Amino acid sequence: MSLEMIGGLGLVGLVLLLLAVSVIFGSIKMVPQGYKYTIENFGQYTRSLAPGLHFLVPIMERVGHKINMKEQVIDIPSQDVITRDNAMVKVDGIAFYQVLDPAKAAYQVDSLELSIVAIVMTNIRTVMGSMDLDELLSNRDQINARLLHVVDAATEAWGVKLTRIEIKDIAPPRDIVDSMARQMKAERDKRAQILESEGLRQAAILKAEGEKQAVTLAAEGRKEAAFRDAEARERSAQAEAKATEMVSRAIADGNVQAINYFVANNYVKALEAIAKSPNQKILMMPLDASSLIGSLAGIAEIAGDAFGKRGGGDNGGGALPPTRPTTRGGSGSSPGAGPWGSGS
Repeated sequence: MSLEMIGGLGLVGLVLLLLAVSVIFGSIKMVPQGYKYTIENFGQYTRSLAPGLHFLVPIMERVGHKINMKEQVIDIPSQDVITRDNAMVKVDGIAFYQVLDPAKAAYQVDSLELSIVAIVMTNIRTVMGSMDLDELLSNRDQINARLLHVVDAATEAWGVKLTRIEIKDIAPPRDIVDSMARQMKAERDKRAQILESEGLRQAAILKAEGEKQAVTLAAEGRKEAAFRDAEARERSAQAEAKATEMVSRAIADGNVQAINYFVANNYVKALEAIAKSPNQKILMMPLDASSLIGSLAGIAEIAGDAFGKRGGGDNGGGALPPTRPTTRGGSGSSPGAGPWGSGS
């Protein structure tokens, strides 16, 4: 064999070796976590590869589709929806799905994500078009639940599970937004007026209750004061009666000192009352202690005369004649004047 032939055979062998190595390495497949690969044998689906290292039959088998088995999110673009009460709103949302059967997801539908977006948008128009605008704005959770139920049933044949569908935004037209703002402002003003009226009413009630309690307490106070005043007057009358009784008893018993004390005490009280009178600014009154003593002495003589008469009556008529009291005092007094009048 010539050197040229040997060199050609070596080159062919090298090429074949490289080709064999490439075929062998090409038949080794490593599937990452969260994915599954579909395997096709001459274009026909045969099996799915789970995460891990796998060997394929060279030339006969190949990877058909690489399916993401993790939960994925799709953005639902904005679209115009006409509600049941003929209001035009713009609606967008998001959808969450997960592939459960990679063979169905790969071979039962073309472009899985576009198909999911199309069916979600269609059902959004269907569901929201059967509701009024107020229901759309207040029942978003109910809309999401109805959409999920309908779309999940429709995508079950594709080996896909819809986990959530969320409406992100519902945008009514500008005129409807302005009308809603005015309505909300009117409602808030109404509530504020109601609360203010209720506050004024409660304040009036509390004020009336307070005035009622004040009047009641004042009446109770006047009643208590009148009762105390009547009780004090009663006690004063009782004391006066008791004092009078004591004086009468002293006169009956011949106790001249008690009579003197009673008269002097009343005399001092009378002077004190005159001094406290608000109508008197200046009081000019000659006060001679000897006249007071003389009056007391005259009263004592009267009492002695009364005692003498009582004694005479008891002894059969031997009473002494009464002694005239001698008064001392001012220049206009007569020597014979006394409580018995002028002497004759």
